[in-house]
Amino acid sequence: MKIGIFGKALSEEMLPHLLFLHRELRAAGVSITTYKPFYELLYEQLYNRGTIVPDSETFSKPGEIRGKIDYLLSIGGDGTLLDTIGLVSDSDIPILGINLGRLGFLSAVSKDEIHEAVACLKTKNFLIENHSLLSVCNGLTDIYKYALNELSIQKDHPTSLLTINVYVNGDFLNSYYGDGILVATPTGSTAYSLSCGGPIISPDANAFVITPIATHNLTVRPIIIPDSSRITLKVEGRDNRYIFGLDSHIIHSHSGNEIQVCKADFSLKLVRMPHKDFFTTLREKLHWGIDKRN
Repeated sequence: MKIGIFGKALSEEMLPHLLFLHRELRAAGVSITTYKPFYELLYEQLYNRGTIVPDSETFSKPGEIRGKIDYLLSIGGDGTLLDTIGLVSDSDIPILGINLGRLGFLSAVSKDEIHEAVACLKTKNFLIENHSLLSVCNGLTDIYKYALNELSIQKDHPTSLLTINVYVNGDFLNSYYGDGILVATPTGSTAYSLSCGGPIISPDANAFVITPIATHNLTVRPIIIPDSSRITLKVEGRDNRYIFGLDSHIIHSHSGNEIQVCKADFSLKLVRMPHKDFFTTLREKLHWGIDKRN
């Protein structure tokens, strides 16, 4: 079995857990290849300590792991896992998120569960969840075109407002007047959309949610639509600048651009441990059922 390791940052607190992960993988007979910039961070920290650096092959580009690894481990938080989309794309490489960050809805394996996670990979005692992605259909950006959580349009200036005209399958839905709008997947329903008052949607639901950001019309509410829909967004405003985002990837654009959004023709495969499920994660991360008065 060959496993890829991806990370973006390496703090002092993360280091012992990453070294433990390396030892567990080697003990399980796993061959390791590490994202080169992340391996260089590891090398620098350990070299400065006079500590032996774990041996690993490295990769830098998506083509270097396509068809060559069995799983990709994302080391960090949910933001790190979101950045794996560009690496795996439509390669069907399953991703396991190990949460060395904060909340961790997607990176559901805690640092205390690393031993168990490696054992589950070795014995194939896990489930694969398919998570739908949003795709920009009309080539507005050639740099990045997919989102696991949400597509966002937000005002670029703190005192300006946007008018966003939204069409679903060619039918006019509404003109949203406010700070912006989100189109979120079920996966993203527990992210930015949730903080804007959007509903929580089960990951296996075939739906998207359109959620306004600080709308100036208080009767406007989030709306759930089928994920087979094609959504068209037309942006207007006195200030012709706005921020267009796909998860953590953003570009600055100008009003007048028409953005067409649809479901991507592939899904992201996430590894889920057998004792983990969406509802358990909700209870744990959102502290449901806990009486704070006690």
